[in-house]
Amino acid sequence: MFGKNNKQNDYLTLQFANKNDLWFHVQSFHGCHVILKLNGKDPDEDTIFKCALLAKQNSKANLDKNVSVDYTYIKFVKKAPGQKPGMVNYINYKTIIL
Repeated sequence: MFGKNNKQNDYLTLQFANKNDLWFHVQSFHGCHVILKLNGKDPDEDTIFKCALLAKQNSKANLDKNVSVDYTYIKFVKKAPGQKPGMVNYINYKTIIL
């Protein structure tokens, strides 16, 4: 699933997703939050790639080359008090270049 605007991004990331689901977002550009529901299973590399591509395609960097897409578990994604909708901070991430 992915959010089409800041409010949907907030909902998906902060309410819909479980702490062990994966979260994807393009580095340094406005774009959607992509959530990969894991349901206790380990994702394969192809699924991770497809989620990263979905994040890229639904961002301001969709036509760019060498776009960095970060992904991490939801438990490492936090919203600081007072941050605008859709804005989060995250740690312990990996990056895919598309």
